Amino acid sequence: MSLHWHRLDTPPNLAALYWKAATRRKITGTELPRDGLRSQVRVQTERLAAYRQVCGFIENGLLPPTYPHVLAFALQMQLLTGKDFPFPLLGLVHLANRIRVLRPMGGVGELSIGVRVDNLQPHAKGAVFDLLTSVDDALGPLWEAQSRMLCRGVKLSGETPAEDLPNEASLSELTRWQAPADIGRRYARVSGDYNPIHLSAMSARLFGFPQAIAHGLWNKARALAALNEHLPAANVEIAVDFKKPLRLPSEVRLLTSAAGSSGDLRLVGTGDLEHMSGYWRPLA
Repeated sequence: MSLHWHRLDTPPNLAALYWKAATRRKITGTELPRDGLRSQVRVQTERLAAYRQVCGFIENGLLPPTYPHVLAFALQMQLLTGKDFPFPLLGLVHLANRIRVLRPMGGVGELSIGVRVDNLQPHAKGAVFDLLTSVDDALGPLWEAQSRMLCRGVKLSGETPAEDLPNEASLSELTRWQAPADIGRRYARVSGDYNPIHLSAMSARLFGFPQAIAHGLWNKARALAALNEHLPAANVEIAVDFKKPLRLPSEVRLLTSAAGSSGDLRLVGTGDLEHMSGYWRPLA
């Protein structure tokens, strides 16, 4: 079945989408929609500056490699709260994220964003699928991402994919930082992602967490900000698996290999508890 694209002429209303997400709690099927959404967005200087500050990125004339996720967030919400999307948005777990920076993201103004879902597979805890995002500028493809999402409680036939092997690379500590108690609320204000598990201990307890936990994409963004001197500006793939939730507040350490065109990273907390692991590689 072919993919159909629908273009939005006006920005999605996030308040209305959050209401839809909060009132929809049931699994309604086991097939992903074959429709994608596209929309035009503009980079807003003040919002970008606020994002840099929360995530630790310097002003270097380039979009941070994780920032297109923020530009795409409302469109992703629109897709994942649509009538033909079978899973409730609240409760989805972000397992992994891979981004590809195809060209240097400097001098960026208006962009075309596309989002779709694909690759539904069984998982030991339910089912997983990919949320796929693409960003084009006037010259063509600029950036793309694949977010691996888990929906618990879904039953699919077929074999469960094998787990990835643990990262055995030799890494050394690059830096460490404090993840403060309010970082979930601060990141929500710059990203639009107001998932209750990130905002406060009180709201996180409603979903089974004793404390608020950091956004996975904040963990990734904060790590890439610290890796600024290690990473190429383009022609790079940066992939991470999200491991144990980072409870707030906490201190974390970033372990990496040496600077270069490729390398590995780990984000660890107290007792070497692993919160994130991943790599960067040149694009083929």
